[in-house]
Amino acid sequence: MNRFQITTQPIIVEDIVKKVEKREAGAITTFIGTVREWTAGRRTVRLEYEAYEPMAVQMLSQIGAEISAKWEGAEAAITHRVGVLDIGEAAVVIAVSSPHRKAAYEANEYAIERIKQIVPIWKKEIWEDGEEWIGDQLETTAYPNGKPDLEKGDSHD
Repeated sequence: MNRFQITTQPIIVEDIVKKVEKREAGAITTFIGTVREWTAGRRTVRLEYEAYEPMAVQMLSQIGAEISAKWEGAEAAITHRVGVLDIGEAAVVIAVSSPHRKAAYEANEYAIERIKQIVPIWKKEIWEDGEEWIGDQLETTAYPNGKPDLEKGDSHD
C-alpha cells in the first residue's frame, strides 16, 4: 500500500484514511484541501496543478518520515491531485493517525505546511478574466516563462 501519491483521479478520502488505520491509533485526523471559488476578490473558475511526480512522491514520503520521527506512533498518508480541478474538488488529502489526538492535529497541520515548502507541485489559477501560474504553493516563486519547467524540475529554493 502506497501511502504517498500523486494522482489525476478524484481523491476518495476514506481510501486515504484506511492507509493509516491501526489498533494503536486513538485518533485519526484528516485535512482536505479543496478548490475555492473566491480568492482575493477574484472569482476562480478552476485550478490546474502540475507536479514533478518522482520528486513530489519522494518529498511526500519524506514528510511522512518527518512526522513519524517528530510524533511518536504517528503515521501519515498524503495524496495530491494534479490536472484540472473544478470548484469544490479535493486537491490534497492528508490523514494522520496517532495514539493521541493532539499529536494527530499537530502532525496534520505540519504536513500541509511542509507540502507547500518542499513538494514540487505548481498551481495555475483560472479566473473569469484570465489565468496565471501562481508559482510554488507558497506563492513566492514566479515563473519567467509563465509556467514551471517540468524538465528542469523547478523547485522551491
